[in-house]
Amino acid sequence: VVRSGRGMLGTECSEETSVPGLWTLPGGGIEPGESPAQAVLREVMEESAQHVRLNRILELQSDHWIGRAPSGKLEDFHALRIIYSATAPDPTDPIVLDVGGTTRLARWVPLPQWRRLSWGSATRSCLERHLGDVPSQ
Repeated sequence: VVRSGRGMLGTECSEETSVPGLWTLPGGGIEPGESPAQAVLREVMEESAQHVRLNRILELQSDHWIGRAPSGKLEDFHALRIIYSATAPDPTDPIVLDVGGTTRLARWVPLPQWRRLSWGSATRSCLERHLGDVPSQ
């Protein structure tokens, strides 16, 4: 959950996902040899070109499902999400650097408007619980 004086950072899922057009938070997998904190900084940069300062871990989420990936492959998938609070001290206009990946676009969403976007249920619940606790500076 990244905040700045410009709002909250949101990312829109691309056609490479099973939920194109759905809004979510910047994130992704941990690369070999990378810590969770390093992964957050890298993923935020890849998906939005923003430099952020991590504040703290907000919550852990665990989801499991079996189904077809966008490629058609049957997957037994278990996601463990580590949700961090982060601040962008010098926000810029977001640019997706990882072109062709799972993020179509990124933008700063003004706080009064975030509920107007189509969010996944886990993301919406997380924002309902924690968005007010994340500092903007």
